Amino acid sequence: MEWINALGLLLGSLFANTLASLSGGGAGLLQFPLLLFFGLPFSVALATHKVASVALGLGAAATHIKQKSFTLQEALYVTFIGSVGVVIGANLILYVPAAIAERLLGAMILALGIYSYVKKQLGQQAQPINRHWLGWTLGSLGLIFIGMINGSLTAGSGLLVTLFLVRWFGYSYKQAVALTMICVGLFWNGIGGIAVVHAGASIYWPWLPILLAGSFLGGAAGAYLSTRFSNKIIKQCFEILTLLVGFKLLI
Repeated sequence: MEWINALGLLLGSLFANTLASLSGGGAGLLQFPLLLFFGLPFSVALATHKVASVALGLGAAATHIKQKSFTLQEALYVTFIGSVGVVIGANLILYVPAAIAERLLGAMILALGIYSYVKKQLGQQAQPINRHWLGWTLGSLGLIFIGMINGSLTAGSGLLVTLFLVRWFGYSYKQAVALTMICVGLFWNGIGGIAVVHAGASIYWPWLPILLAGSFLGGAAGAYLSTRFSNKIIKQCFEILTLLVGFKLLI
């Protein structure tokens, strides 16, 4: 790959992952299409993107863990429950028409962005709800479903997790973004990458170091900004990104 293409891939990955780390998902909005633009087949681009996205979680981890926005038990719950769906989704994608699935996901994400915009006070303060055995059980079903989306599609699942944590469990946007970056960015994407490869896809190794660097630096930059911005600003970033991702998947 020529150096100009390498620079474009690095800058695109850095920009996409900074936005994702700040707003709680959506790195695939730019990073995945870049891989397709440079000529990778869909399945290869998907596997390469998912493995590279692990560095997004690593870049954000140190900052969010230092802030202590969530407990270890909460992180383990989101990680392990969602991982079940990730493995299922990574195997299902081979049998589901990608175009139809992405349009349905786009409509869902668009609707969630509009919902967040209408609910002005949503996620501005932490208001714990549904944190009892029945709430955790029903929440598990939601996280498994989102995990299936994460394992099978390219963008948007992190945004779904962020809003789900805000709406169902009553986290603030800052807390939800932190949990999403650790659990989805680091673990779900790592497991999803392994599952996609095991299902038959391959990784394009020559581009992986560039994507890892962009993902790590973007994750660290977005996490730093999220600790400096208010819940209101993070909510607005989330809503803008949901609109962009939603329209992209629809069109």
